[in-house]
Amino acid sequence: MQLTKRLFTAAIGATLLAGASLGFAADKKVVIGYQTDALPSSVAIANGEFAKATGYQIDFRKFNSGADVFAAIASGDVQVGYVGSSPYAAATSRGLDVKAFYLASISGTDEALVVRNGSGINGLGDLKGKKLAAAPVSTDHYQLLALLKSQGLTEKDVQVFAIPQPEIVAAYNRGDIDGGFVWDPALTELKKNGKVLITSKEVAEKGAPTFSAWVATGAFAKANPEFLKAYVGVIEKYSNSFAKDKAAWGPDSENTKTLAKLLGGTAADFSAALKNLNLVPLNVQASDAWLGGGDKSGVARILKETATFLKEQKKISDVLPSYAAYVTTSALGGAVVAQK
Repeated sequence: MQLTKRLFTAAIGATLLAGASLGFAADKKVVIGYQTDALPSSVAIANGEFAKATGYQIDFRKFNSGADVFAAIASGDVQVGYVGSSPYAAATSRGLDVKAFYLASISGTDEALVVRNGSGINGLGDLKGKKLAAAPVSTDHYQLLALLKSQGLTEKDVQVFAIPQPEIVAAYNRGDIDGGFVWDPALTELKKNGKVLITSKEVAEKGAPTFSAWVATGAFAKANPEFLKAYVGVIEKYSNSFAKDKAAWGPDSENTKTLAKLLGGTAADFSAALKNLNLVPLNVQASDAWLGGGDKSGVARILKETATFLKEQKKISDVLPSYAAYVTTSALGGAVVAQK
């Protein structure tokens, strides 16, 4: 956690290995929870590259929200998961021992509040008396409540329904709600009969930043450091491909077709959704701005700010003095980044 930029750079330079694979080991198994977000690295879930690069038997399980992922982690069913900062803050505030080892994305345009055509909502000033929804304890739920607070509104002024994304889409299409704060593929679905009122990035600029991250239980992270490094290496391979070769992620590409088959939706939808991502370079992730720096880290700071807000909203009962123990850079400095 105290890894400096200098040590990080040296380690990366020494470990960028082409086509690295740790070799398959039948006794090494892990259950990983993922969600439907449009991420380049999800292609590696579908094609088995995570398993090949790490040498582990991986049971990937799809969840509707970070809160569901954390419930599975707490029960012992899942050891690694993809989550948002709000359920992450809630879970760690309750004492769940997990560590963020990779920052998947930060507040961007891939999450947004979409309002239905005919709802009468043309601006933020029209939200009073409306019905809005977000997945329970998700980053979207947190940002929706923070947005309402910034407008001088409470849940007494606006009905907020905390329901899973599939239910949000169904309620929206029936006309039961006026809008939803969602991510893809729900985001694409809601926009078919509505418009984006405000994005996650814009809410972050109003003082409620969020992020999504890959986390591992403390016990698993301690016992399997090489797995996490190899896992990060695969994510970086696909993130680098997306950054440098846009044609490989177009609407007719094999990559987006694979994402559509895995997550639901169309290749064109995922090609468009990927463009909304706000990814963070590996060296920046290791800096104090995000995963590095202990108490000074951006992730620890956002977790505490989010927890403070959630306590004010009576969603959790306690805020920890520090969230630095739930963040690590150990998987970044030795990440093995495979090349195509």
